[in-house]
Amino acid sequence: MLPPLPTLARHALARGLTPAEAYALLARRCGRPLPAARAVCLALDIPLAEATRRLDDCHDALLADPRPGSEADTGELLEALGVFDIPKTLTPTGLAIVDLFLTAIDAMGGIRAGHQHGLARWFTTGNLTAAYLSLTAARPLPATGDPTRYWTTLVTAGELLAAEPAPDPRIKLALTRCHTQAARP
Repeated sequence: MLPPLPTLARHALARGLTPAEAYALLARRCGRPLPAARAVCLALDIPLAEATRRLDDCHDALLADPRPGSEADTGELLEALGVFDIPKTLTPTGLAIVDLFLTAIDAMGGIRAGHQHGLARWFTTGNLTAAYLSLTAARPLPATGDPTRYWTTLVTAGELLAAEPAPDPRIKLALTRCHTQAARP
């Protein structure tokens, strides 16, 4: 008799497999995509309620009617969708930065779905530097955005990130760009 799927998933991850690879291994072994994906989430210490929510969001498209031999592709898609993202608890400063990012996103006047998805993943995993750099590389839409609010909000967020211990050097460069943009009429 095999150990429970989450135990097998933990073992696969401990051997260095990615979450996508661990999913593919389990799905091939047990032939049941949903329990295999849930086991990987649990092995990553994603709470059951959160794992269930994430898997419900993609169940019909990816897990309900699997094609034989598609386990590796499905695992990669689950990983790309953020199903296996490990949530990070943010500090009060991190939460304030995310609030500023949300204000900036609102001031953009519209955002591409892919960009929004990437930002949501970075918020979940606590990668606020990547989120900041992504937002500073974007710009508000001319017809619907509010450039002044966008850039001044990113200045405030950048100052908070730059004040963190050992900030990424790219933060200061992006912050300089935001100051320049905010000063434009």
